[in-house]
Amino acid sequence: MSDEKKLSDDLDDMSDGAKEGAKKAADKAGDFAKEAKEKASEFAKEAKESAKEFSEGARETFDKSSGENKKILAGILAILLGALGVHKFILGYNKEGIIMLVVTLILGVVTCGIAASAMGVVSLIEGIIYLTKSDEEFYNTYQVGKRPWF
Repeated sequence: MSDEKKLSDDLDDMSDGAKEGAKKAADKAGDFAKEAKEKASEFAKEAKESAKEFSEGARETFDKSSGENKKILAGILAILLGALGVHKFILGYNKEGIIMLVVTLILGVVTCGIAASAMGVVSLIEGIIYLTKSDEEFYNTYQVGKRPWF
C-alpha cells in the first residue's frame, strides 16, 4: 500500500507540477498575445499615418501637375514623344501639334523618315529648352505669352 500511496503522491505532485506549468505557459501566452496585440495596434497606427502622408503627397503632386505650370510634363513628352507633337497639345497649341503630327506621319513617309527625324530634333531641342527654363520663365513664355515655337 505504501507503494501505491507513494505512487499516488508522485502522480499528484506531477499533476500539480503540470498544472503549474500549464498555468505559467497560459500566463506567458496571454502576455505574448497582449504584446502582439499592442504591436499590431502600433503598426496599424503607423501604417495609417504613412498612408495619410502618402495620399497627401500624391494629392499635392497631382494638384501641381494639373495646375497652370506644365513645364516638366511638356519637357519630358517633348523628349520622348516629341515628333508626334504631344507636348504642343499639352500646352494648348493645337495648330502646332497638328502641324508636327502631319509632318511626322505624312511627310515622314514621303521623305523616307527625313521629315520625321527633323521633327524629332525640333522636339528634342524644345524639350531641353522647356526643362532648362525656370518655372516662372516657362510659365510666362509658353503659357501666358503663348509662344508656340522654341
